[in-house]
Amino acid sequence: MTSEIANLPPSVDLHALIALFYDRSEELGEFTQQPAEALPPAYQQLLAHHAHMTVTVERFHNSLVDVHVHRTDTDENRYAREITLVRQSDGQVVQYGIVRLNHEYLEPQVWKEIASEEIPLGRVLIQHNVLREVVLEKLWRVKCAPPLARFLNVSPGDIVYGRTAMIFCNKEPAIELLEIVVA
Repeated sequence: MTSEIANLPPSVDLHALIALFYDRSEELGEFTQQPAEALPPAYQQLLAHHAHMTVTVERFHNSLVDVHVHRTDTDENRYAREITLVRQSDGQVVQYGIVRLNHEYLEPQVWKEIASEEIPLGRVLIQHNVLREVVLEKLWRVKCAPPLARFLNVSPGDIVYGRTAMIFCNKEPAIELLEIVVA
């Protein structure tokens, strides 16, 4: 999809997102930016696109997912949360994420459902047909530090991959994302 939004410079600051819940990025993992072609094929399929991760991980894992919210941080207009997505089929964690959104760009009912912390963000936006564009910004190779390893049920030092992305709602930069998956 080509639009004036897609031509904006990247605006998601990986370290600022992580700093919402960790003192240093290294406490979560060691992040190295990667081109799409450097990712293993399964991770390319999961991450190198401009689509919602909820839909993508559900298709990849052949299972609907539920959101588990681990921590939140809020102020007047912004809401952030640290989450995992788990398969409904077996409870396996398939994604870790940090989301920060500016709820002034969302309709009240959409914001209410997101704030309920019961429905994955992507599913809420899709169900409410919010005019949105997901812009992939960067892809990351991530060497897991102990907290991330625990969330993803892998060993510290294991390599996984992730991305930073921005969701524009009604052409406004409404949602910043860090999304890390296991294949």
